[in-house]
Amino acid sequence: MNERPVESSVEWVFREERGRLLATLVRRFGDLDLAEDVTSEAIEAALEHWPVEGVPDRPGAWLLTTARRKAVDRLRRDQAYAARLAVLQVEADRAAPAPPADAGGDLPDERLQLFFTCAHPALAAEDRVALTLRCLAGLTTTEVARAFLLPPATMAQRIVRAKKKIREARIPFRVPGADELPERLPGVLQVIYSIFTEGYAASSGARLQRLDLAEEAIRLARILRRLLPSEREVAGLLALMLLVHARREARTGPDGEIVLLDDQDRGRWDQSMIEEGSDLVLVALTGGPPGPYGVQAAIAALHDEAADVASTDWPQIVALYDVLLALAPSPVVALNRAAAVAMRDGPEAGLALLDELAGEPRLRGYHPYPTARADLLRRLGRFPEAAAAYREALELAGTEPERAHLRRRLHAVETPGA
Repeated sequence: MNERPVESSVEWVFREERGRLLATLVRRFGDLDLAEDVTSEAIEAALEHWPVEGVPDRPGAWLLTTARRKAVDRLRRDQAYAARLAVLQVEADRAAPAPPADAGGDLPDERLQLFFTCAHPALAAEDRVALTLRCLAGLTTTEVARAFLLPPATMAQRIVRAKKKIREARIPFRVPGADELPERLPGVLQVIYSIFTEGYAASSGARLQRLDLAEEAIRLARILRRLLPSEREVAGLLALMLLVHARREARTGPDGEIVLLDDQDRGRWDQSMIEEGSDLVLVALTGGPPGPYGVQAAIAALHDEAADVASTDWPQIVALYDVLLALAPSPVVALNRAAAVAMRDGPEAGLALLDELAGEPRLRGYHPYPTARADLLRRLGRFPEAAAAYREALELAGTEPERAHLRRRLHAVETPGA
């Protein structure tokens, strides 16, 4: 028996093994609800037995055996349910592609199947994120709801809707074939990055950052990296998140106020995370044309490697944004490129590019756009125009630290020289 304390063992198994356990049960029984229920029951059984009997040497295997038994007991009690699952399992087996010839007879980690099921394109985008957090990150429904500031009942309905869609659309629990992977993998990466983005810059609430969400996204990306080691964009996404998350301690002050990149104490940046991210950038950019996450990671690495804002390699960053615009054109990328051009060529040049984006509908309601315009107008001494842009941004900002920062900037341009 393991000497690890019972409480920490259960927590460790839940955090490290829950996704694998759930995926194995889904693959075996073909039903996500059943798999979730018996996973929870197995953990409850562990809490009952381990304090008396001790923690098993292989706690994950103990939980899997217990969960399987509970699932079989359920199916014996409900023959109609068992028959329906059997039909679904036969259909899923028929749909599953044959293992690749070089697989050596080993099946891929079943969590990979769950990744692609949770991020299936047939599901609504918000449902994909919710289901991934619930199933692969192991958050409770209440925790997922809290992450997005929704009532638990609303989030429960969203998760139920996603599961119902999986059943009704007969979405198979399988890894896409080699011919499907290039089309399907970006959706999985986008789900993970959406979780990270909400953690890095919360859409609303009292805090700028949700470190728990950002760290869950990084944990999921690490799992995916282990499962798909040859996919360079997986390395690129993990690199990007590590390089950005490395600045987390310096991004806010003692009272949660925003600290801009120019003013951050770079000595507080996580150097080990930067080193790991920089190594992964090389993986992401080597061996073929770069992908969008690899390019974004390279941009983040240039920021992290600079001693200060003034010595940042802005020409190289602009060049990388040019590459990114060709790979994944979007108004947000164009906005970020304009900000980099302003640092390279001056605020007038950056403002001209921002003004070209003024009619872009996808930037309406996106507060970084008026914020960027306001900052450049302020640098040019055009204070009344800057004040108007700050007011626009203030109406759109979602978190209190962002609003407090914008109020300070607005006051500064309304009372210049005061």
